[in-house]
Amino acid sequence: MFYFSIFFQYISQYMKTRLQYRTDMVVEIISDLLFQTVNLIFILVVFGHTQSLHGWSREEIIFIYGFFLVPFAIFSSFFNIWDFNERYIVKGEMDRILTRPIHSLFQVILERLELESLFGGITGIAVMAYAASSLHLHFQWYDVFIFLLFILGGALVYAGIFIALASIGFWSDARTSIMPTIYNIGNYGRYPVDIYNNVIRYVLTWILPFAFVGVYPAAYFLGRSEWYGYAFLTPVMGIVFFVISIFLWNTGVKKYRGAGN
Repeated sequence: MFYFSIFFQYISQYMKTRLQYRTDMVVEIISDLLFQTVNLIFILVVFGHTQSLHGWSREEIIFIYGFFLVPFAIFSSFFNIWDFNERYIVKGEMDRILTRPIHSLFQVILERLELESLFGGITGIAVMAYAASSLHLHFQWYDVFIFLLFILGGALVYAGIFIALASIGFWSDARTSIMPTIYNIGNYGRYPVDIYNNVIRYVLTWILPFAFVGVYPAAYFLGRSEWYGYAFLTPVMGIVFFVISIFLWNTGVKKYRGAGN
């Protein structure tokens, strides 16, 4: 209950701060929407030259893209730790974090909230609704709960990967980071994995499992029964990778020696 109380207090202060600069918030939301629109246009351009992509229709890939946006929006809102290494390790902000009687990762997450990114989830649901209507998909009442489970699992996969990457900073204080590279790899999870060669498919499934953020869980709602096994592994992969990342973080904190010399 203590952590829940702190969480909502941080959100309250965050909203007060953001509402003081409404124009900046609106600009950021519009920028995110434009970025998502560009990606959607890219898909449409690709299908302007072909009717299907390895057996996947344009509407199916649009549905996968829409699904991907929802867990990604949750991740971007609550796990905005792209600059962790430079801000908290190189500049010494981690020293301040460790003087407080709250788990260090929890504090970093709260300090880096970006709740306006949740609008990306609304965009994703709208894109899925369009694609589902075009595909004449039918859903059962329990699919709502499966959807929420898959969304949470996908967000935890993303969070687990990037928390683990941030933990590397406890052993290395270099300004450079591999996060941008891994972020770009994550974009491959927006598309069906069977369009890639076996090596990339393996990486996107078991090493950097971004396929569990988009194509695998989305395949369940598209009725692709050959992918059902992978789809229901989504929450499992999310929990496993998130737990591993927490272990790496806690181990890294114990190794951290501060910003001094």
